[in-house]
Amino acid sequence: MEKLIEKANILIEALPYIKKFSGKTIVIKYGGSAMTDKGLKEKFALDVILMKYVGINPVIVHGGGPQIGKTMEKMGKKPVFVHGQRITDKETMDIVEIVLGEKVNKEIVSFINKHGGRAVGLTGKDAGMIKAKKIKLKGSDLGFVGEVKSVDATVILSVMEQGFIPVIAPMGIGDDSQTYNINADSAAGAIAGALKAEKLLLLTDVKGILDKKGKLLSTLSKKEAESLIKKNVIVSGMLPKVASCFTALKGGVKKTHIIDGRVPHALLLEIFTDKGVGTEIVKA
Repeated sequence: MEKLIEKANILIEALPYIKKFSGKTIVIKYGGSAMTDKGLKEKFALDVILMKYVGINPVIVHGGGPQIGKTMEKMGKKPVFVHGQRITDKETMDIVEIVLGEKVNKEIVSFINKHGGRAVGLTGKDAGMIKAKKIKLKGSDLGFVGEVKSVDATVILSVMEQGFIPVIAPMGIGDDSQTYNINADSAAGAIAGALKAEKLLLLTDVKGILDKKGKLLSTLSKKEAESLIKKNVIVSGMLPKVASCFTALKGGVKKTHIIDGRVPHALLLEIFTDKGVGTEIVKA
């Protein structure tokens, strides 16, 4: 009986959050261990389906860097990175399109549908959703690596209005009609802003943003996060995630969160519990 009462208390704790977020859009950047560990993949799918059933509109933007790397190596092509960005020539871009737009995207869609959800796969190229421009680095040519120029959310909203969960591969189309590979964090932030989402959740393989002593920082303002970047506390792979949060906040998103995707049901813990997990970054 005590276990049953405990379950009831958990549902009661979630109730105000269900009320608060019902009808709202939450953009989720899906990547890291949550995307490669079979058990975590299943829990992620169930979390997203539950969100949908209680009236939340989840939008998933996924990565796929490790999968791209493995496919390249199988084809005898060695991945090369400059400043954390994969050099993407024409052949590599073809691999990216196949791995992200077909293999990874369709796997996520199938997993959600298998567990009772209704997901639809999209790429940033569909209906001109993501307009991209080539990234230019001094002294380096990254090839077909782009950044988001603008987002037209029409096709996403259309899919959502039909009751489906959009699952988006981060690619964009340039003014030259060329396809560009886009960082999934960056794409998620721009899409969240275009949708005026309630929240942006970025799944990662760390607890969140840590201070110099390794302590988790649960809440940061944009100004505080900028200060930590200047002090080299926020570095490396965390930089594009924080930049994504800034983009989303600028676009009108209320709260952004960097959470540990290695924790089972991390999405539900962040959205429906008093404590939450990871680090939230807010405008003020």
